[in-house]
This record gives sequence, C-alpha cells and structure tokens, in this order.
Amino acid sequence: MTQDTTPRLDLDGDIARERLGRWLGERLDGGPVTVTGFAPPKSGFSAETAIADLDVGGEHRRVVLRREVPDPAVYPQQVPTLDVEIDIQYRAMGHLHEHADVPLAPLIGYEHDAGLLGAPFFVMGFVDGEVPTESPPYTESGFYLDAEPSQRRNLIERGLAQIAAIHTVDWAAAGFGWLAPVDAAAGTAQQLELWRRYTDTELRGRTHPLLDSAFEWLAANLPSDDGVGLCWGDARPGNIIWRDFTPVCLTDFEAVSIGSPMQDLGWWLMFDRTMHPDGARLAGEPTRDEQIAVYEAYAGRPTTDVDYHEVFAGARYAAIVVRVMNRLVDRGDLAPDHRIWLENPATVALCEIMSEQSDR
Repeated sequence: MTQDTTPRLDLDGDIARERLGRWLGERLDGGPVTVTGFAPPKSGFSAETAIADLDVGGEHRRVVLRREVPDPAVYPQQVPTLDVEIDIQYRAMGHLHEHADVPLAPLIGYEHDAGLLGAPFFVMGFVDGEVPTESPPYTESGFYLDAEPSQRRNLIERGLAQIAAIHTVDWAAAGFGWLAPVDAAAGTAQQLELWRRYTDTELRGRTHPLLDSAFEWLAANLPSDDGVGLCWGDARPGNIIWRDFTPVCLTDFEAVSIGSPMQDLGWWLMFDRTMHPDGARLAGEPTRDEQIAVYEAYAGRPTTDVDYHEVFAGARYAAIVVRVMNRLVDRGDLAPDHRIWLENPATVALCEIMSEQSDR
C-alpha cells in the first residue's frame, strides 16, 4: 500500500468537525449539520472508526465514520491495487444493499480525497444494538453470557443464516467482478497461494514451524471446489450487531473475496473454537456439527471439506496476527524482539485444529 503523506486531522478537533459537518450537510436532509462530538466503537481493527453525534437542523442524529489508517492493509490484496480497505468495504456494502437480503447500515457517502480529513473515509448510519466482543470473550462476559439458553442458540443459528444469505448472491450479476482474481481461476487453490505469499512476506525471513506445517498440509490436501461464490471473509458473531438476539446489521467487509463459500463457514467455526478454549459450551449453544447442519439447512445444500477450511481459517488467522504485530512494531508500539507473532490465541487454535486432523 502506498503511504499517504497528507496530514491526519484530529477527528475531535475544530477543523475536522467543521469539514465533516460541511461534507455531511451536502448529503443529509434536514438542515445544516454540526458535529457535536465523537465516541469510540466497541470493537474494530482495520479502519479507524468513530461514532459521530450530529445536530442536523436542531435534531440529534448519530452516524459512523470509518477512516483509512496509514498502516498497510490488514488483509492481502485480492486484486492488484485493491488495497484501500474502507473503499473495499463501502463498495461491497453498496452491492449487498442492492443484491442481498441481509441487514446493513444505510450508506451516506464515501470520500476518496485524503485532503479533507487526512485519509479517505466513508460515513454510514448508526445502528444501535449489542456486539459480542472477543476481548473479553463473549462467552465469559456480557449479554451473550447473561442470555437464556434459547437466546444463545437463536443468535448462533441466525448468524449462520446470514452467512448462507451472502453465499446465495450471484457475485458476477451483483457487480463484484472487481474482486475476481486476475492471476488464476477463482477458488481454493488461488486463495491458498494468495495467503501463502502474504504469509511469507509478513514473516520477513522468520521461521514459523506451525504455519509451515499448516500450509504444507493444505497444499497436500487441496479439495476440488464445489463451486465458488462471494465470501464475507470475516464471518463471526462479533461482526454482527444484534438486537433481541436478532441480526440488525452486518459489518466489516474488508476481507471479501471470490472463493469457496466453505471459507466463511470454516472461519466462523474456527472463531467459535477460540471463544471456547477449554471445549466447554454454555447451555443452549449448538455444537460444531449442529452449526454445520444449520448452515446446510439455510444454504439448501450439503457442506464439503469443512475440516479443510477450518485448518485454512486457522492458518489465515495466525498469518493476520503476524501482520498486525508487524504494524505495531513498525510504528514503534511493540518491541521488535516480541514473540506474540509466534505465540498467540490464533496459533493455539491452529495447533489444536492441526492435531485433530492428525488424529483422524
């Protein structure tokens, strides 16, 4: 990603507020817009995210602003030059609004000119609700832990229904052609090679025995794809806003790709595993096999190679942690000799998944 040297404005400063208010005033009905304050979201990694309180013609409104961070993108480029993550997300959400039956935040506008706020950004409507956090795990704290068993089951099952709904989208007809790979046919083989290159680059000459073993296994056990489709890329309960245990907004589409839909199911199951490190499940939570069956029911077709795609998910997660740690080192927030890149919850999950494969 090319580094932008445009000065980044403090979002809570007078200049940024005035500029954003003027920009929003051209896109919102109801009168002049004044940005009265900002609040941080409950979670978020890739883009800078802020909840903005507005006065629109004397009425209070809230919107969400996502601004590109100066660091390299978290996820690998699906297509050359496709590296502005908020642009990817905004475009993906726009197509999904038109072609998918899933709940999304209303889109207000995208600004590619970094001169306005110091980086490209977009604004969408604020959707109120609960978000299951990964830190602390939602299985140990918050509304999910406090829920009734039937509510927990409903949440998981309804989340799987959203994944299946995304997979029904005809990606070409829906305008996602800009995601189609240019170096090989879309599918698991192409995605595996993409993530292998990404991992090698991020390791920066270091040796990661677990990831090496995982990619060797993945290459040796490459499945024959049963079709490709639109993949969310980061399908998990924490990327859904919930109200009364019903999905009211799907979020975070920076990792969208064209590949096997099983990539999303493997990712969902891998993250579910990380939320249950000791294997114990709360009352009402469906088991792994039950979740696969729920997905199959909503998707209207049997799953294939789920074990493979859970290994692939674990490898991708471990590689992403390497990149995120590299970003922290590069900006001076983490010592270069740290070992988090090698030892973290993602590698624990991957090691566990690989061990299960060995036992089969």
